[in-house]
Amino acid sequence: MVADGVLIAESAVRMATKNFLLRSALRDHLDYNQASLSAFTRTELRHLADENLASADRLAAVDRPPAESSKHSQAQRMHYASLQRAPDVHRRLAHELQQYATDDAKVADLVASAQQHAADELRHELTRKLAGQVVEPDVDYDTARPKRLRKLIKSDLKHLRRQHRTHARTPMAPSPASDNRSDLPDTLPDTTASARWIATTPDAPWQEQERIAITGTVAMPDVIGMMDDPKQIVEGFGASFNELGWTSLSILTDAQRDEIFRELFAPGVGAALNLCRMPIGANDFSRDWYSYDDTADDFSLEHFNISNDLDTLVPFIHAAQKHQPDLQVWASPWSPPTWMKTNQHYAGAQPHPFMSAATNGLREDQIGHEGTDMFRVEEPYLRAYADYFGRFIDAYRQQNIPISMVMPQNEFNSPQVFPSCTWTPGGLAQFLHHLAPVMRNRGVEIFLGTLERGDDHLVRDVLNDPAAAAAVTGIGVQWEGKRAVAALHALYPALRIYQTEQECGDGANDSRQARHAWSLMKHFFDNGANAYMYWNISLLAGGLSRWGWTQNSLITVDADNAAYRFTPDYYALKHVSAFVQPGARVIHTWSLAGYDNQLVFLNPDGSSIIVIENDTTEVLPVHISMGDTMISPTLSPQSLNTFILGASEGN
Repeated sequence: MVADGVLIAESAVRMATKNFLLRSALRDHLDYNQASLSAFTRTELRHLADENLASADRLAAVDRPPAESSKHSQAQRMHYASLQRAPDVHRRLAHELQQYATDDAKVADLVASAQQHAADELRHELTRKLAGQVVEPDVDYDTARPKRLRKLIKSDLKHLRRQHRTHARTPMAPSPASDNRSDLPDTLPDTTASARWIATTPDAPWQEQERIAITGTVAMPDVIGMMDDPKQIVEGFGASFNELGWTSLSILTDAQRDEIFRELFAPGVGAALNLCRMPIGANDFSRDWYSYDDTADDFSLEHFNISNDLDTLVPFIHAAQKHQPDLQVWASPWSPPTWMKTNQHYAGAQPHPFMSAATNGLREDQIGHEGTDMFRVEEPYLRAYADYFGRFIDAYRQQNIPISMVMPQNEFNSPQVFPSCTWTPGGLAQFLHHLAPVMRNRGVEIFLGTLERGDDHLVRDVLNDPAAAAAVTGIGVQWEGKRAVAALHALYPALRIYQTEQECGDGANDSRQARHAWSLMKHFFDNGANAYMYWNISLLAGGLSRWGWTQNSLITVDADNAAYRFTPDYYALKHVSAFVQPGARVIHTWSLAGYDNQLVFLNPDGSSIIVIENDTTEVLPVHISMGDTMISPTLSPQSLNTFILGASEGN
């Protein structure tokens, strides 16, 4: 308990000092001095001590069944035993806080230590403000300071207790009879606190709801966020820059396009996409087949050029960078140049006569097969293809588009009617031997992917090669590989996992498919993914590709009327991406009541994000517990909901 008392006392002083310094530096007031800070600190410590004594008295007055009663479960017995210990826990903590409040030497030491912490934090905050990353809220520090500081100190107190306490979890203190709630946390939360709430239904996307109260634990939780055991880090969200995305957006006016890119990419505005994908050469949503060097046997790549991309992909990415300067872009090929392939063709399958009128000119003897290498796995071709990747990185850097990571092949098991190339695990391992030094010299990461099968052995067989394993820092898994994600995360916990492409849909862009999109996001984050990619950013209405495929997109463009709309898939993605910051942690949830349709994240700024779907046709009341706090919304039928608890309320 002594350690807890020191930490809580120092926390109070640090928060007070920081806010005094912020007031001085940012508001040009200078009434901060050592005496006033010490006096404020003593007042706040005594206030915290009084709260703990009041909680102890309320707990002592509660009638409880014996902890050893055989009528109760083990969890109930542990809870009742904790309740019996609780008054003494609160009294000891109050006594320590009172001691620190009356000891001049200890207060002085704590003030000095806290001032240094506060100065360091302030320096960091001011640096971010000067860089334009933070907008200072319009707060009247003269009138808001006492209430604001007390709230901040309580928040910090809760955090420190979770991190440092060695005693059992402090239970809830029953409220006075005049309060209609049955329980209150040991350090009473600010009952005026509330969370932002956005809801989407099939008929009404992205509707701001009345703010929901944040309370203590007032009922048995239906969903419990395991806040003390955060899981993987979230790196970001994005989609793919495809040629048909840009050609569809080019129908619109400059002003319309700018509105779209601001909504998609600008931090704090809309979806806040920050991590996107692009093809190396043509993909299935290109205007047609092309590569960066179609000259046969050009092993020195003298004819390499990205001239095709200057009309489409380069301006597409530049438009996004305008609103998200820190945008990260990664890339993978759909097919190598045809002269590097065994069948001398960009595709691996013939179009089905009943599915599409499109043609690709592939002969019967050129059809590819899963489990074979369609790439010519021979030394000069492997070396030239690795250099091809390097030339791509260099050419895009010259366009002020840094590529942060590459994957060697999109869907390496699938021969398709569009650009594609199958590889065996052994063939991929050999290529990674050549690709690794080329990318290492350019400071570019390599992920193994993209995997489109639910078979983790396809990855294991590549990574059993030590040199190939040393080359990669992550794994890319396409939507159809979802059944392999949990195993890969367990087998390779040090490797990050990107979900590389959401299931593409059929061009209907309806709410049914948006619900499926949500289920995919939930599956990937529940099983260890660090990032999530949608597929097409924009398509003409109907979503038809050059090879006769119809697919969904975040935006559909009406060419006849030069108009656009955001689709249900977009709002499903935005419900998660808009508020989950890079560096957030996934928080697993637990429920005794069968609630399993939610995701929870803890942001670096301390805010918590809850995304929960009610997929029933009835209203759904739910109690969601997050550490020492709870929200109790009633969810509309067929709704996707996001709750923001804490600082991060933009977008």
